[in-house]
Amino acid sequence: MKKMISRRNFLAAAGVVAAAGVLTACGGSSNSTAASASTAASGAAASGDTIKVGVLGPLTGDVSVYGQAVVNGATLYLKQVNEKGGINGKQLEIIAMDEQGDATQAVTCFTKMCDQGITALVGDVTTTPTLAIAAESADYNMPMVTASATAEAVTYDAETDTVNENVFRATFTDPFQGIKMADYAYQRLGYTKAAVIFQKGADYNEGLAENFVNEFESLGGTIVDQETYSEGDVDYKTQLTTILGKAPEVVFCPNYYQEVGQILAQAESVGLAVPFLGGDGWDGLEGYATADQLKDSYFCANYAKGSNPDFEDAYKAEYGEEYPNGFAPLGYDAAMTVVYGIQAAEDAGLAAGDDDYKQAVIDAIAGGTIDGITGTFTFDEHHNPVKQTAILCFDGATPVLKEMF
Repeated sequence: MKKMISRRNFLAAAGVVAAAGVLTACGGSSNSTAASASTAASGAAASGDTIKVGVLGPLTGDVSVYGQAVVNGATLYLKQVNEKGGINGKQLEIIAMDEQGDATQAVTCFTKMCDQGITALVGDVTTTPTLAIAAESADYNMPMVTASATAEAVTYDAETDTVNENVFRATFTDPFQGIKMADYAYQRLGYTKAAVIFQKGADYNEGLAENFVNEFESLGGTIVDQETYSEGDVDYKTQLTTILGKAPEVVFCPNYYQEVGQILAQAESVGLAVPFLGGDGWDGLEGYATADQLKDSYFCANYAKGSNPDFEDAYKAEYGEEYPNGFAPLGYDAAMTVVYGIQAAEDAGLAAGDDDYKQAVIDAIAGGTIDGITGTFTFDEHHNPVKQTAILCFDGATPVLKEMF
């Protein structure tokens, strides 16, 4: 039986503190109560012939390459819905905000969006801000679909067996990625000795690393070394030299692409010439590593270039450039998921933004089938998508689809 989780309990389980105060990214304050925001949202969302949808992500800062891609992908889909007549004749009004990659900013943005009357949220993008928003959103019962936050706790607390009923994701989870890459390393590539290097204290990095290690060892493989580094570190040579001395056949590197590029370059400099494996944080790595550094390396992702030419052509037509990474398709699918739920609530004749409306959106998503561009998917009991993953290798320094696995 799924259990609802309160904001207080979610915060305790996830270890997230949603601080209040006036912040510069979105303006305003996060002091709004759920009750007052819910009332404002119902009235604002029901006025006129528009339905307000929030789109939240880091549009500036270190992870803006992901945030801009998600927001662009989501916005593209919502605009396409409007161009086709909207939802039962109502246009979607997009309220997009920049949370700068910061959890406290993200909460402020979210509460401001609620005050402005959103009916559902596409967001957030990276794990830590999404955990904060998921906690805050519980009191509003706000339908929320993150395109790309992968930590299991975003939708489900394993320790208490509690599902966050209003929260869904379009991407696969940290455990899924770690397990999938361990399976691929051992079963498909035939490696039996692996090392791991990751940033300590980071939900994404630690989540993938832990599950890779557990799965690889359960299959019969040996983890010869686990090395960590701290946020802000730029010199990894000590850790890589230690790994070199343990003679692994492969190194699992579940980090984001900027750090991965530096790690691969420094691995080359210390003579660590073994293949590296990664998760979807590698998406965007092109241009940060050379063909020699990427030889025989693989990573998992939700989308591979060329999988959906219609989407890729539409993205280029809208933004004047190629889609930047796999986060844009995920943003597109997250928006599609939100619209799927809103369509059901509108078909039921409910008042936009009220409690019954929001619950109808949530129920429709939970029981729905989404024909997305990252694949056709349903949601499991923990609100994670049920779909395959793309395994990408490198043609020179360019990622290409190897296979679905």
